[in-house]
Amino acid sequence: MSQPLQNRSRRQALKLLAGVPVMLPLGTVATTSLLAACGGDDDTPVLPPSQEPAKFVSASFTPTPAPTLDNPAAMATTTVDSTLTVTLSDGSTHAYELAYQPFFLTGDMVPDGNGGTILAGGYVDINNQPIIDRSIPGQERQFFSDSPDGTSLLTLADANVGGVNGNAVFAVVQFEYNSRDQSGASTYGQLPSPIAVLTLDQDPGTGKLTLVKYHNVDMSQVHGLWITCGASLSPWNTHLSSEEYEPDAFSIAGNSQFKKFSAFTYGDETAANPYNYGHIPEITVNPDGTGTVKKHYCLGRISHELVQVMPDNRTVLMGDDYTNGGLFMFVADRDKDLSAGTLYVAKYTETLTDTSSAGISWIKLGHATSKEIEDLVNVRKIQPTDIMESLTEDPQDDSYTLAHLDGAPAWLKLKPGMEKAAAFLETHRYANLKGASMAFTKMEGTTVNAKDKVAYSALANIQASMIEGDAAWLASRNVAFPKAIKAGGILEHALGGGQRDSDGTAIDSEWVPIQSRLMLKGEDIPADALGNTSNPENIASPDNLKFSETLRTLFIGEDSGNHVNNFLWAYNVDTKELVRILSCPAAAESTGLHAVDEAHGWTYIMSNFQHPGDWSGLHAKVQATLDPLIRANYKDRFGAAVGYLTADPTSIKLGA
Repeated sequence: MSQPLQNRSRRQALKLLAGVPVMLPLGTVATTSLLAACGGDDDTPVLPPSQEPAKFVSASFTPTPAPTLDNPAAMATTTVDSTLTVTLSDGSTHAYELAYQPFFLTGDMVPDGNGGTILAGGYVDINNQPIIDRSIPGQERQFFSDSPDGTSLLTLADANVGGVNGNAVFAVVQFEYNSRDQSGASTYGQLPSPIAVLTLDQDPGTGKLTLVKYHNVDMSQVHGLWITCGASLSPWNTHLSSEEYEPDAFSIAGNSQFKKFSAFTYGDETAANPYNYGHIPEITVNPDGTGTVKKHYCLGRISHELVQVMPDNRTVLMGDDYTNGGLFMFVADRDKDLSAGTLYVAKYTETLTDTSSAGISWIKLGHATSKEIEDLVNVRKIQPTDIMESLTEDPQDDSYTLAHLDGAPAWLKLKPGMEKAAAFLETHRYANLKGASMAFTKMEGTTVNAKDKVAYSALANIQASMIEGDAAWLASRNVAFPKAIKAGGILEHALGGGQRDSDGTAIDSEWVPIQSRLMLKGEDIPADALGNTSNPENIASPDNLKFSETLRTLFIGEDSGNHVNNFLWAYNVDTKELVRILSCPAAAESTGLHAVDEAHGWTYIMSNFQHPGDWSGLHAKVQATLDPLIRANYKDRFGAAVGYLTADPTSIKLGA
């Protein structure tokens, strides 16, 4: 028999309220008001409700206005002025004012869990030694990232970390790159990307998360990491990272960026092998708040934005942040194991446009284990010219195939017997040879709506190879938009089973994309009073995507050269309502998005930003005003925030 509510204490009442589905962590106002509502001490009784807690029905958000120069401070920081309203089955509603709560700014000294501190976002080499910025003599310091990105929040049943007084929650955070050294010189892509495991102490009564331990994952066994962008949480509770913009092995000798990466990582500009990068790192969190990594070489070597595993624990849909990119899919041989499987790429059977959907067929690129591909790289020491020829000038020879690689023409010819090496190490080139629809521009975040059995892919820009008649466009790829949309859009893919690949073999998955359509698109405009070149009341260059099954909401983070402030949006797939819920500091990108429906009874929306004050011509009208504020807020533009949304209830109803 359930305990009568009149005998429950204040603490028990807190738990009762937290038990209502979709409770965001409470901020200071929430804690104070809730304690007042529940009485002054743990033994104060509360009045009984007329019935047991009602069930969640729906949620909606009110919009955060886009900040303007009427309030420069709001443009120079993370701004949230939205309310989440939850409707329950008894007809009652609960409203929560949202706010942003960072765990830290990169460059902060944070607890290492052993009584000391560690630099948040700090860079280390292959031997886990600090990488030092020596660009200004006398001001030497360890490099730290201004670009936190993919984040996963998770729990473990057997967690055991000292310093946790409530519930242990873990966040895995990756740091994509460092923008510049202290002298101002670009360091983009020159430093090996770190990934950290954060141990967070969750207050059971309020859901508040407090950092108690920061642990850098040792990357020495996977050759370091290259430009880790977005991430996702696997169904088996691991963090699936990414390595974006795979270094081109054919032109590596002249790649100064990669040479500097090798020098910072290994102390030798020739030590790093480009074929070790462009893969999928997987982080497993241990109960003590540490983490381990393995890198999967069998999901294709492309510009991995992130991967999304479907509910079957085997099918993986991938974003490809590239011009002339493709829609790639991997089906693992075994549940919850990405170490072996079959790689596919999409071929549209109808023409995809801004107004018409198109069916998809799937080209089989090959089957491999991660180990056999890694052995090609590090045991056999395979070279790109062992695999194929790739020419930048037309050889006037019909035995070569015309392709476009990142917008530039190339003529390709495969070497005999090198199909597997080509499929998994020269994936973009091989997909072109196989006739795939290599037409997309900057296909970024990918996520899944399991109930409706659809997936979503972000297109940061719709331009170049997607536009009919462009120099990088071919009609045979069946993607033909009539005009560019720099503001981009979001594709929706219907998912299903019963599909066969290009060899006529059944694809062993019920989660295969079978049709795509443009679900949302941005709107390009003449520059407005702030400099926005895309409508600030609509999405622009969507990047991070995460779907909340409970909230029935697609969260959309921007990486836009079109909005002066980038935004985080909430799109309700039932009501079709698009609402801005957060504004990033000017010239910063919205990153680290993760919608967590439940962690010890609480709902979280994780959100970071990167490179605040990364000025361009877009910001000409605001830079002079905002630059001093950004520098004051974010360590002279070297820092950025890792955090999450909190909620303060504007009304509390414990019973009828």
